[in-house]
Amino acid sequence: MEYIWIFFVLVYSISLIMCYLIGSIPFGLILTKIFTKQDIRDIGSGNTGATNVLRTGNKLLAALTLALDAGKGAVPIIIMNLVFPSLFFIALTIIMGLAAIIGHCFPIWLKFKGGKGVATALGVLLAAAPYAGLAACGAWLLSFLIFRISSLAALIAIAIAPIVTYLIYGGAPAVICTIITALVWLRHKENIKRLIAGTEPKIGGKKTDVV
Repeated sequence: MEYIWIFFVLVYSISLIMCYLIGSIPFGLILTKIFTKQDIRDIGSGNTGATNVLRTGNKLLAALTLALDAGKGAVPIIIMNLVFPSLFFIALTIIMGLAAIIGHCFPIWLKFKGGKGVATALGVLLAAAPYAGLAACGAWLLSFLIFRISSLAALIAIAIAPIVTYLIYGGAPAVICTIITALVWLRHKENIKRLIAGTEPKIGGKKTDVV
């Protein structure tokens, strides 16, 4: 039994490191450099997320960045659950997702200056706590259709996730989900200031908030 726990700790530790490194892949930067010859860090807010990629005028690249950033959170969790289905509980898988989100927000490859974590967080939720993920995606879509402000929709969506997680999956997963929510909100502190001041631009304006 002792060797089983050692094996588990080893596998899980390696998984956390891999999730962080995968989360650190700056898909927005890579795609814009390949297809537009631009450096996304010199555009708009300099953020590597999908919404800032949209500011290049290339909607396809923005959509692809969104999908890949979400995949950074979802795919490692799905793979680990398939390979070791008896080793990972939902709280542990969400922690793995948190590692990917931290990687996205603070990528080692870019001197720890990355995105705001929304797409990756949604990917994590969809893979680890699907009902919470679907609720968050639904909240984002509805909020965006009403307000047309990407950051506000993201903040509402990610705030709903811990509540749904608690109601369906229990306390421990909800605690980890709350940490994810706090991180995403922290990364949106400038957006929050503009929302309070009423100066946060809508999609389609001269400036675009960044996810």
